[in-house]
Amino acid sequence: SKEGDLSFFDIDEFLKEMKKVAKESFRVLKSGRQCAILIGDTRRKKHVIPLGFKLINIYLDAGFKLRDLVIKRQHNCKTTGFWYTNSIKYNFLLLAHEYLPIFEKPKSSALSVEEKGLDYGLIFPTLGKPP
Repeated sequence: SKEGDLSFFDIDEFLKEMKKVAKESFRVLKSGRQCAILIGDTRRKKHVIPLGFKLINIYLDAGFKLRDLVIKRQHNCKTTGFWYTNSIKYNFLLLAHEYLPIFEKPKSSALSVEEKGLDYGLIFPTLGKPP
């Protein structure tokens, strides 16, 4: 059924709903635990819409950390017939991969590296801290 199936939404509505999913996932997931989502890019009017990257940013904005990113090759792409003919006719490549971002809910609200302030003197002893 189409009801509740986000794949039937237009791109903006899909991303809006995925923000809700990311926030709720962050709320219910225990600290230190992970979640993953399999997502592929799409194409509109011969241009790639990078849904994978957009979704990663949504989850990062919700508070998750990106633990890993797997790029999965799609073996079931339709490379013959209709899609092959149209890819040549309209000059585009078939999207033959999906992303599997693996997110982790931080164990604590510890400050990030940028917020802690690195001691650059340990990394570059002669340079000291940057301005």
